[in-house]
Amino acid sequence: MLSPRFLLLRSTASLTSRSFSGGAVLKQGKAPDMADGNPLLHVSNVRNRLREIVGASTNWSDHQQAMSERLSLSDMLAKSQDDLPLKRMKDSRLEVHLPLGSEPQLREKYLTFHNTVRFGRILEDLDSLAVLISYSHTYNPALKKTPLSIVTALVDKIDMKQHIIYPDCDIKFSGHVTWVGKTSIEAKMHMSQYQNGAYSPILDATFVMVARDPENKRAAYVNPLKPEGPDEEKLFQEGEANKVRRVELSTASLLKVAPTDEERKIVHGLFLNTLDTKTVSFRSRLLPPNSVWMEDAKLKGLEICHPQERNIFNRIFGGFLMRKAYELGWANACSFGGCRPSLMAVDDILFQRPVEIGSLLLLSSQVCYTQGNHIQVRVHSEVFDPLTRQHNTTNVFHFTFISDREVPNIIPMTYGESMLYLDGKRHFNQTVDP
Repeated sequence: MLSPRFLLLRSTASLTSRSFSGGAVLKQGKAPDMADGNPLLHVSNVRNRLREIVGASTNWSDHQQAMSERLSLSDMLAKSQDDLPLKRMKDSRLEVHLPLGSEPQLREKYLTFHNTVRFGRILEDLDSLAVLISYSHTYNPALKKTPLSIVTALVDKIDMKQHIIYPDCDIKFSGHVTWVGKTSIEAKMHMSQYQNGAYSPILDATFVMVARDPENKRAAYVNPLKPEGPDEEKLFQEGEANKVRRVELSTASLLKVAPTDEERKIVHGLFLNTLDTKTVSFRSRLLPPNSVWMEDAKLKGLEICHPQERNIFNRIFGGFLMRKAYELGWANACSFGGCRPSLMAVDDILFQRPVEIGSLLLLSSQVCYTQGNHIQVRVHSEVFDPLTRQHNTTNVFHFTFISDREVPNIIPMTYGESMLYLDGKRHFNQTVDP
């Protein structure tokens, strides 16, 4: 349970300061290229296109049959990457429109109570677009259905270029494949919004996708990528560097190795700062001024995973998981800081295992690090089997929020909480000083 101080959000004005009325913005928010009329460019058609590529059905009972029929596609998989033709970056380049200004009837799905845009919905759209971009890279016109099962492995980074997303201005997503390994694909995407006669950048996102066989059980080869020109060579080299960085971060994980000397000093300093000088006891701890124990900065949630939230492979849609984790993390940051925070970055979302339909999904959000007006939130998700009583981690999410005021310091009490604190500090530093 949160302490009463978290349940009282300070300053009602801050709740409405980011609301937007229609008026003049609406007149400026209709982009001319949204009137092209190409149905494949509309965001609502992205998942329909994915179903066509895979051979999935929108009907639940038919969908199960369609998935079982995909088993026969295994013979179409390449035996090695050398058997697949080279692809160029422009082969996977896509542009998708989200016409919030041009189509008011679409707007309600994306609106919050305060007339802002639900960022969780944006995460869902980015996830679907990343999958479609990856399938565009591996497209074989000779096949009616692809034998590949392409799923999200990691959200490497989402950098916000602008904190405000207007609910009545058209949005454009664009992106393409920038790097490939033997069985993995990196896709970079950009989101911009039409305001006052021009598109303004909103965010940049990097997703890592993996290709698997039709049963989604073992890795499958993807087409090699041939960069053309210095700009594409630079993007490809950045992809190589990202891969090396991810390996280094995994190797240095606090779940595998001890903290650095500097980090150990930080933890010991936090411990000394909470000792009761009157008792001089290791067990007597006092909370410093303007601070909150980490134990008191949690929020938890539960989702029952219904068929409605399935992806094209009959498992729970990764975008849905991201949306639920983000909304819980945002609520936690909001309760902790006492005002509505803005998202600064999404970092290192790891998809460890798929979530099956019918699962009980447990979400646990923890404020793990703060600095000034920044709040670092970690959301851990796991599936729970009520019959076996077993818990299995499925995802870990990292969100960096910024508040319009300074927030309390977060103080760990146990060694485990201290590791969460250091992990949060690492992710925060990667965000502010990449």
